[in-house]
Amino acid sequence: MIDETVEEISEMQTHSSSVVAVKAARALRVLTDREYPTVEDYLRSLDRNSSALRRANPSHASLYTTQVEIVETVSDADPTDVAAAKELTLDAIDAVIEAVESAKDRAAERAASVIADDGALLTHDFSSTVLATIDNAVAAGHSFDVYVTESRPRFIGRKMARHLSEREGVDVTLLVDSAAGHFMSEVDRVLVGMDCIVDETLYNRVGTYPIAATAADNDVPVTVVGSAAKYVEGAFGFENEYRSPSEVLREPAEGFDVANPAYDATPTRLLDTVVTDAATHEY
Repeated sequence: MIDETVEEISEMQTHSSSVVAVKAARALRVLTDREYPTVEDYLRSLDRNSSALRRANPSHASLYTTQVEIVETVSDADPTDVAAAKELTLDAIDAVIEAVESAKDRAAERAASVIADDGALLTHDFSSTVLATIDNAVAAGHSFDVYVTESRPRFIGRKMARHLSEREGVDVTLLVDSAAGHFMSEVDRVLVGMDCIVDETLYNRVGTYPIAATAADNDVPVTVVGSAAKYVEGAFGFENEYRSPSEVLREPAEGFDVANPAYDATPTRLLDTVVTDAATHEY
């Protein structure tokens, strides 16, 4: 089952990192149904399988941090037997899943107050946390004009535009990605989600960097919202994904290459605030 989950996670190119993290955490439960001669054998199996899950999608920081948390929680408790190690594993998995699933709601509640005085927002890609942030602000009596970029080549922003258009108090305009600069002067704030922040770099859907740079040139604040599990220092090494050229060009490329990276890197100096479930970081 873990091998199947590893393969599935490696192919989950359109799912949020929180979905990936929860799926990977649940996959470890299968280890508690297996027999092990010693607690050392169990811990080695836990570490080996967790490592395989982390390697399945090295661009997702929350996958990395939650898997490390599960393994370290069990190992650091120094269980005396296999039964105790299994019980610790199940408890750690449940704690991680609860934390991941509630983190988005807490981050969105915190971020709603940041955008409360803004009339016009611009967002990029589809982010369930951005959507929840706007929902919370609307529930508090605020209304917004929201510009949504298409997020080519897979047009993920169209999904965001459709969801937002169903909200009362939200007027939505869908933009081609290259038009973000044209409309930036009409925007009070750029609001985006995040794949992760590592040291002083935000990694997010490709196209985020030029939007943030354009916002900085127009004195428009950029706010990033997401789980604290995506805010990483140290050991995690982000690896970009390069998708199929067929997403960009239907016919074969003859005489030229097609580059289709999934994410780009935005220096945090271009950001105004990063809002997580744990804190609001100002830059």
